[in-house]
Amino acid sequence: MRALARIAVPRNGFVKTTAVAAALPFSYAATPPPHIVLETIRNASSSSRWKQRQGSDFYAREAKVQGLKSRAAFKLLEMDAKYKLFKRGQTVIDLGYAPGSWSQVAFERTKPHGRVVGIDIIPAQPPKGVSTIQGNFLSPSVQQLVKDYLVEFVPRRKPTDPDSEPSGVGEGVVADRPSYIDAERAESVDADQEESSESDKRLVDVVLSDMSAPWMQTTGFSSNTLSNPYSRMMNTSGMNFRDHAGSMDLCLAALQFASDTLQTGGHFVCKFYQGAEDKDLELKLKKMFAKVHREKPESSRSESKESYFVALRRKGDVTLSGISS
Repeated sequence: MRALARIAVPRNGFVKTTAVAAALPFSYAATPPPHIVLETIRNASSSSRWKQRQGSDFYAREAKVQGLKSRAAFKLLEMDAKYKLFKRGQTVIDLGYAPGSWSQVAFERTKPHGRVVGIDIIPAQPPKGVSTIQGNFLSPSVQQLVKDYLVEFVPRRKPTDPDSEPSGVGEGVVADRPSYIDAERAESVDADQEESSESDKRLVDVVLSDMSAPWMQTTGFSSNTLSNPYSRMMNTSGMNFRDHAGSMDLCLAALQFASDTLQTGGHFVCKFYQGAEDKDLELKLKKMFAKVHREKPESSRSESKESYFVALRRKGDVTLSGISS
């Protein structure tokens, strides 16, 4: 910190250069602009505070011990323990999955036959057993890509027919040719199935959204590494209204996706920052789901404005477009 301060202090009409100045561009080493020095000091101070907070945080240490991607995993674990979100064999969509702690929890809760798909705009190493798609979820093309993936790779659950005979019954007996009435009835059923093709695409059991709006990127455009800090997502901007408004937009986008893909009885979880508009979102959720809860997990930092909507058991005959019109 002293070296940075000495760079900006002129002595005898000249700027005293040090070993730190050698790391700067040539024009900066000679006469560094004051705002460059101040910005460097501010970033270093912020990074130091973050490291100090992480080092003293129980959940951050516990996540490292348990091999979890981040402390956010404990938030989802708390909500699952309270509301029983997951079952074996479910299909789960994790929106804004990076760095992947929620996907880790979902995979562990739904294995061995579950399927977890994560979507995020930033590059991140997928957790074990999780399929991921890198792209901007707000883009219609990316949403369609996810829906196409579900239709192609997620197996449909065929409901059991209570009227059907068990296997082995009536073997060797020649069935009668269906009557005209039976044929007409079968054609009517086929027509009804075509009309309900949209509902057949609802293959998801749980939709999770821990999305946040991204920082405006100002540097690091040439770096494509998975740990590039300039591609990371923010937690908050420091401006309450901006954080709240951005979270409402993301929640509505996630809810529209859930309306299109979440099957009857499915669950929806989304993060939001508290503000004036969250009541409207809560009303929409109550029209689409049997139960809606506001949740502030104990593992969420007390100073954070974040909360979660936990919407349980989606109603089959209600869509977001239907309640918004």
